[in-house]
Amino acid sequence: MSPRSADRPPGVLFVTDRNATQGRPLLPVVTAALEGGVSFVQVREKDLPAAPLLQIATEIVAEARRVWGDKARVVVNGRLDVAIAAKAAGVHLPADGLPVAGVRRQVRPRFLVGRSVHALAEAREAEKAGADYLLFGPIFTTPGKAAYGAPQGVAALRRVLETVRIPVWAIGGITAETASELRGLPLAGVASIGAIAGASDPKESARALQAALA
Repeated sequence: MSPRSADRPPGVLFVTDRNATQGRPLLPVVTAALEGGVSFVQVREKDLPAAPLLQIATEIVAEARRVWGDKARVVVNGRLDVAIAAKAAGVHLPADGLPVAGVRRQVRPRFLVGRSVHALAEAREAEKAGADYLLFGPIFTTPGKAAYGAPQGVAALRRVLETVRIPVWAIGGITAETASELRGLPLAGVASIGAIAGASDPKESARALQAALA
């Protein structure tokens, strides 16, 4: 079963998207999310080349450490080179990204290597290859994933949680309302893009997500 410490309630992971912030700069939105209880951020700006991505990642790493100190975790989606240069806590690998085992061999032991998975077999494979955590989804209906078919659903998430022994974060269509449907599952937490990035008050949105899981 996917582990979760009894004294650590499920958390909220903010996946960034500077195009979903209602015209606001990304960094203040990230700061608000951090101040609302988010201590784990995935920098996911896939359209950016290395130099501007590195600048954004470095700023977010610094801000996360300012708010959370040693508890802060920032990972960079897909770009191991940028993650290392930004002194991030790790890298998050898309389902079709770099192989987990190959990345694991290149980094220090405490460097996080996460993987997005969309099926139980993928979850098992990522765990065996050395992933530190998984993002599984989409759990609920979400416009960004509509082209890939129906959502996985809570039952599929439960099967993953019952099978793997590394932390699992649920993603896809996560709002305060849908997150409440996951209450009681041994999740590491929920990951959200739009519910935080597009919120009029990202701090309160982060708090609402956390409260929905409590």
